[in-house]
Amino acid sequence: MRVITGTTPRADGFSMPGEFEAHDGCIMIFPERPGSWIEGGAAAQRSFAAIADAISAGEQVFMLVSPRSAQQARRVLPRAVEILVIDSDDAWARDVGPTFVRDRAGRVRGVNWRFNAWGGSYDGLYASYERDDALALAFCRAVGYDAYDASPFVLEGGAIHTDGEGTLLVTEPCLLSPGRNPTLNRAQIEDKLRDCLGIDKVLWLPHGIWQDETNEHVDNVCAFLRPGEVVLAWTDDPADPQYEYSRGCLELLQRESDARGRRLIVHQLPIPTPPVRITERELAGFVFEPGEDTREAGERLAASYVNFYIANKAIILPQFGGECAESDRAALRVLSALCPEREVIPLPARDIILGGGNIHCITQQIPKRGL
Repeated sequence: MRVITGTTPRADGFSMPGEFEAHDGCIMIFPERPGSWIEGGAAAQRSFAAIADAISAGEQVFMLVSPRSAQQARRVLPRAVEILVIDSDDAWARDVGPTFVRDRAGRVRGVNWRFNAWGGSYDGLYASYERDDALALAFCRAVGYDAYDASPFVLEGGAIHTDGEGTLLVTEPCLLSPGRNPTLNRAQIEDKLRDCLGIDKVLWLPHGIWQDETNEHVDNVCAFLRPGEVVLAWTDDPADPQYEYSRGCLELLQRESDARGRRLIVHQLPIPTPPVRITERELAGFVFEPGEDTREAGERLAASYVNFYIANKAIILPQFGGECAESDRAALRVLSALCPEREVIPLPARDIILGGGNIHCITQQIPKRGL
């Protein structure tokens, strides 16, 4: 494994494939952080195991575990999941794992970003994140992927979504946050993304999901299904704060074209209704550390059905249950109709959204090597 400096993926002919393209595998991290996962993480661990099981039907799942949780992970995870003992501060593989790029010869390399817990000293969600920041290179070293070191540029995998043909989706509140790269302007950030991801055009959405504590990651509000076609989180309720957020995104997407000059087809995917909120009982299950972002009973969570994972054989779709049962079914119908080439597997995800993210946030695809 080489850590590559002095050049860029774009200069070497590498670019980021779309998530809907073939994978060799998927990275996940076993949940245990008391400030993210209630009651010792037991419920979240079962949800992670079910998601890993569904994904592993078509690709290798690597579950990264701490030395503290290795035995528990082996008890609850399916046998097909490969366990790697690599420590972390939390379980958001999308954001702390490597972003992968591929060249025309089919070679795959990682990209290591600087991770600062979604904002560092400005508005980060926890004070100590050194193990998370080291995880991307640790994984590449363990599995044998060369990796470009893009640090000190701060970025999380949930902040980007590509069509694999030169177009990148991002949100303004996230990438322009003073907690990420405050010395860089918008044009300089675009240049860095072009160099590191091999993309040609950046579409800057004005918003993400309301109250998304990641400064509105794009993977919670909009995602490519295939080149030229996206799904957008949507509500028809003008009284919902998300209404104006989603309408602003729709106007941008309808106004812009992609890197190849195509007008985008935009499909609306309903948001969970009613909003998902933390209960008193759930709140009592958290144990927050000093300097860690806390929660409160009744708090609305940034729940979204767009936060799905496109696996080789399926799409893993979050479901929130309870009062959201009707919108759960609606999201399943919409996505199944849009993606007939894959089975859409609905899996319970309330125990994951309590941690602040969802199925896409806890997974990171590894593109298939070779042609």
